Amino acid sequence: MATLGRIVTGILRKETARNVCKNQQLLARTQQVRCKTTTETGALLAKPTTINLGLSKIVLVTVPFLYLGATISKEGAAFLEENDIFIPDDDDD
Repeated sequence: MATLGRIVTGILRKETARNVCKNQQLLARTQQVRCKTTTETGALLAKPTTINLGLSKIVLVTVPFLYLGATISKEGAAFLEENDIFIPDDDDD
């Protein structure tokens, strides 16, 4: 009984996946959509190639925004000091 349930569930999943793929292909004619994960015989397809840029992504995002933040802070402090809004005292030590 459990085996029959698994077979029926597997068939339903395959049919649902096929319908989803057909609908996606109809809706997205300009985009490449990959719905197929197995071959006709049931073997899994090879993993897609990925490019891991871990540390370089972090550096490319962090460095410019740290520089931008430091520049804005410096210009803001200069503006406040120039307009006598905030003048640091040396007596605070």
